[in-house]
Amino acid sequence: MTENKPWLGVNVATTLPLNEDFSVDYDGYAEHVSYLASKGATGIIPSGSLGEYQTLTEEERHRVVETAIQAVPDGTIVIPGCGAYSTLESIRHAEHAAEAGATAIMLLPPNAYAADDDDVVAHFRAVAKVGLPILAYNNPIDTKVDLHPGLLKRLWDEGLIVAVKDFSGNVRRIWQTKELAPGLDVSIGADDVVFELGIDGARGWVAGWTNALPESTIELYTLSTSDDPESWKKARQIYHDLHPVLRWDSNTWFVQAIKLGQEVAGHKGGVCRPPRQPLPPEVRKTVISQVEKVLSLGYR
Repeated sequence: MTENKPWLGVNVATTLPLNEDFSVDYDGYAEHVSYLASKGATGIIPSGSLGEYQTLTEEERHRVVETAIQAVPDGTIVIPGCGAYSTLESIRHAEHAAEAGATAIMLLPPNAYAADDDDVVAHFRAVAKVGLPILAYNNPIDTKVDLHPGLLKRLWDEGLIVAVKDFSGNVRRIWQTKELAPGLDVSIGADDVVFELGIDGARGWVAGWTNALPESTIELYTLSTSDDPESWKKARQIYHDLHPVLRWDSNTWFVQAIKLGQEVAGHKGGVCRPPRQPLPPEVRKTVISQVEKVLSLGYR
């Protein structure tokens, strides 16, 4: 299925390892990408929100994308995030993605201000001219722009997008989106709604905690999207056990929490670039305790 629609499956919005001086650890990133692919991730998404794209220079963003494309094995795809304040910036990132050999791109609406629907359509129309399939990224919490079902229909009807990553947290929306744009693929956009949206028919996941717990989260996705009630029973137990951790993906500390989770699981997570600061001590203690409990239950 993912061969014809590579934006489906588990596409990991990768964290980006940084050195203590906040420079990008490109070798470490290549190792992380290879590790995720070896654990079953079908795709890699560099320069998404978890990849701290807002803090990277254009040169850094492009090198991160190139590193991912060079590091993935055959059969694993790369979908660079091309979100930016201006349409012209997003076009440049999309053009670079195409030149570097990316399969598709993930695109936020313009996020320098609260754009209206016509602005959003014009933005996607301009970036779509680059020629790569677009996975729209709906994140109304951070961008203040909502890709509501009616707007998604406009984008779909014009052939500008192939799928949407929905980070609204509203699990009811998938039904209206399917009614208005029946051919549009809905990708799970937040880790703490995987089970609900999997059962409801989502067939892609832009995953966060897969950075730290790849085997268990990929199993959770596979079971949840199986259309098999017996598999759903097992998925529900996994979901119950992982949910305290998964909820951090919908928290403003999500980057710090997931990177810390990687450290607890035995892999490099590292620092975040300012303005993100280290977690407050009590929050850090809570994340460590929750991840250690998940690991003690055998999840990896």
